[in-house]
Formats: sequence, structure tokens, C-alpha cells
Amino acid sequence: MTPITLAQSLQQAQMLGLARIDAQLLHLHALGREPHDRAWLLAHDRDALPAEVQTQLEALLQRRLAGEPIAYITGFKEFFGLRLQVDARVLDPRPDTETLVEWALDLLPEGCTQRVLDLGTGSGAVALALQHQRPSCSVTAVDASADALTVASANAQRLNLPVRFVQSDWMAAVPGTFELIVSNPPYVADSDPHLAALTHEPLQALTSGADGLDDIRHIVAQAPSHLAPGGWLLLEHGWDQAQAVQALLASAGFESVQSRRDLAGAERCTGGRLAQSKNT
Repeated sequence: MTPITLAQSLQQAQMLGLARIDAQLLHLHALGREPHDRAWLLAHDRDALPAEVQTQLEALLQRRLAGEPIAYITGFKEFFGLRLQVDARVLDPRPDTETLVEWALDLLPEGCTQRVLDLGTGSGAVALALQHQRPSCSVTAVDASADALTVASANAQRLNLPVRFVQSDWMAAVPGTFELIVSNPPYVADSDPHLAALTHEPLQALTSGADGLDDIRHIVAQAPSHLAPGGWLLLEHGWDQAQAVQALLASAGFESVQSRRDLAGAERCTGGRLAQSKNT
């Protein structure tokens, strides 16, 4: 194998069609460096790559070119300051979902002892971020998938965060009430053409009926019986679904219904507050 420098290898990866950040992350992974250590790549760009690293990189690059998420290839993803282990049993956590976490934190004052429920927890990203930021809160995370709960509970144990995990079809097996319910549920329409690019991720965690709103309808219907009076329900959804989700919440009797935008400016999350008295 002809020796090449780190800079040449990065250039070749981009010429194959990889985004610059993807090429950098895969090289850092192959070299045993941390993902935030991109400055190291610049400082060592003239270093010759060992033959075994070149061989490993070829395999990694082919996986990425085939559409596999970087997180599955490296085995981890940074989310809200936490390093989560992820694989094909759970969705690759998206930066957009940090909008949901930020809104939830706005509703949870520091030092509060509120009960929080995360529905469809997947890797545990949202629940673990909230527990990490608000350690005095009691956080319960739910998923219907035993595989997903295995991943999430392993993350909680590794991060030493006391999230409680429950296997349940949404709230069917969840006891008690909560001051805040959050969810990043499936919200992609069954016929969405973008699914072709997401074949490496679990389909059941992505799609939700003809309009993508079946699971959100289910959550909105169940939530009032699991929310304390005055409690909030926050939902992540597709960039074009805010008005539909607002209508669902309003029809279910939620107050102060509103949406929040992600970093790209899309209305990414919608929420509402249950009336202070359930009899009003």
C-alpha cells in the first residue's frame, strides 16, 4: 500500500463525496482521537498514515458512502454535552432535538423536583440530558423497544444518571402523573421520499402513518390522564407539522399552545399546558 499523508487521505475522502466534517470524524476515529480534536488533524496533516489505518479508513469510508450514519460507524454521538453510545437499534440523535431539551429546561427551574416523562427515549438522549441538567428532578424514560431500552439504560449507567426506564407502548404501562411530558416520536409520513436515505435506522422509530402524525395523535390523547394540573406536553415534529400539532393540542384542551424554532428557523417543537384544574 502506497504511503500517504493525513492531508492526502482527507482530500481523497472528500473527492469520493464525503462532507469535510464526516471525513475528519472518520479519520479521528481511525486514529483513536477524540471527535472534538480536529485541530490535531491540522497540526499533523503531513504525518504518514500507517498501512493498517489506511485499510481501516477504506472500510469506514465505504460504510459512510453507503449512507450509514457517522454515529453508527463510530459507536457514539455527542448530544447536549453528553457522549452517548448508539447503534442501529436506536435513532441517531439529531441536533434539532436539542430544541426540545432547551424548551424543557426552560420549564424546569434549577433545583426543582418535578416529575418528567420522556416518551420514545431511543438512546436516552433527551431523558439523560434533562437528568444531567436538572439532577433533582425525577426522570422516567419510556420506549416500546426492548433493544432501545438496553442502549438507553447502558448510557445511563455509564453516565451515572438515575433515569428510570419503562418498556411501554407510549403511556399504556406508565404509572403516576408528571409535571412535564416530552417526546420526540416518529413523525415521518409512510410515503416520504426521504426514507430512502434512512435505511440504516430503525423504521419503526421514524414513520407514523399516512401523514406522519399517528403517534402524536396517540400521545396527545393519552397525555391529559398522565399530566398533573398545569403540566406541559412538548412534542418534536417535522418542519411542516407545527400547525397540525397545534390544532391537535388545542382540540384536546391544552392551553398556551405554541411552537419553537430550531437553529435552522423551522418550527420544530410544539407544546401546550394542561389546565390548572382538570375540571375546568
